[in-house]
Amino acid sequence: MIRDITIGQYYPADSRIHKLDPRVKIVCTLLYLISLFTFKSILGYVLATVFLFGCIKLAKVPFKFIVRGLKPIIILLLITVCFNLFLTPGGKTLVHVGFIKITEYGLSTAVYMAIRLIYLIMGSSLMTLTTTPNSLTDGLEKLLHPLNKLHVPVHEISMMMSIALRFIPILLEETDKIMKAQIARGADMESGNLIQKAKAMIPILVPLFVSAFRRANDLAMAMMIKIKISYNTDEELAGVIRLLSPVMKSWRVSRNKEGRYKKAYAELRRSTEKTE
Repeated sequence: MIRDITIGQYYPADSRIHKLDPRVKIVCTLLYLISLFTFKSILGYVLATVFLFGCIKLAKVPFKFIVRGLKPIIILLLITVCFNLFLTPGGKTLVHVGFIKITEYGLSTAVYMAIRLIYLIMGSSLMTLTTTPNSLTDGLEKLLHPLNKLHVPVHEISMMMSIALRFIPILLEETDKIMKAQIARGADMESGNLIQKAKAMIPILVPLFVSAFRRANDLAMAMMIKIKISYNTDEELAGVIRLLSPVMKSWRVSRNKEGRYKKAYAELRRSTEKTE
């Protein structure tokens, strides 16, 4: 189940979707998600289906890889469908057995809600699978740039998002390792009632939190040192400097012209130092 979560993962491929500007992908994804909840007819969902599967085809991402991301939400999907199916009144009554009542409107609402959730996950996964975390946060920073006039810390928000996206696959891999280690020691996580299953998660959550805090501390310590930046063009260097600006104290371009890439060095600000 852990390996089926595709959020934060990137699938490298040479496609038109991968080469699109991240701002275009972010805006198109938002418009697509909004349209899913505004469509009220079969024609609207047909258009959404054609658009989604056309983008998947152009992205050259395996369809099985995208569908795999739906497994973690199966329980949520079933609960949502059941609530809409049995608790939505209106229209002709199709089934009425005891307290169970299924109406025509409830059936259509349950079907539409299931399609919306499935397409929502698939569309969001397609954006993250075709966009690197750095490109995604850089595109978001450019979209939110006008908010700088309102003193919104756009750089800091982008930095936090970049770190968070990078940590998602790392923590998922760490969770998978801990679960396998606990199962090898004889831990039973499948049998028992809900309370027993929740108690069985404690041996997983405790080392996971310890590992997460340790990685966060290591990252904070690493961000205090000087780093070397390799780049081809001045635009690439400007992008890296812009991304590091919330934690950077100073930077300089190396005079050494040897090697394939140009070099620059950045000195990062310590956590105890204040921004000038």
